Amino acid sequence: MNVSQTIETEEDLLPCLHVKLYHPQQSSNSLYGLIPLGKRSKHPAEDPLRLGRDGQACTVALLDTRVSRKQLAIQAYYTPRSRDMLFRIQNLSQRAQLSVNSSALDYLEVVDLPDKALIRFGQYEMLIIRESGEAKASFEVEFEVLTVPPSRETCTCEPSVTPVSDTESLMVNSLLGELRIIGPSETDETAICYS
Repeated sequence: MNVSQTIETEEDLLPCLHVKLYHPQQSSNSLYGLIPLGKRSKHPAEDPLRLGRDGQACTVALLDTRVSRKQLAIQAYYTPRSRDMLFRIQNLSQRAQLSVNSSALDYLEVVDLPDKALIRFGQYEMLIIRESGEAKASFEVEFEVLTVPPSRETCTCEPSVTPVSDTESLMVNSLLGELRIIGPSETDETAICYS
């Protein structure tokens, strides 16, 4: 097999990050005007994929003044124990906290991305899903806009207090430290997620 055949084979097997974006005001604003939506773009593995407001400093730019110039970076890497390309995410914003699957990251903190991760900053939610591949030098990124928050779809809402109706009575078992609700339950199912 010659070199050109090897390169073509690797390109067919590029790892891919599927990035699904959501913002509550995305329909009235052109927040994603600079993002290539719905098509895969190739990215060199040695360069971090940066997302933020600054189109010159970032690979992906959001048209939103509330987003930091450099909001976050995603870096590809390998370990000796795995043949898969893995990714880690870093918070580049000094003013905004970033959360990865509900774990908060402060400025310059880094965490490994699992195969499926819910990223939040400001009012943005990003669901990132990693698709494996065998190429070593590059990976692909595909952006898509969601019509509902991915936290609702993946049922990873922030913890909330379950509302109790007037007709319910509470019983506390002091020995077990349990709280049980007895009687009819009225809840807003769109606001509560169960894990």
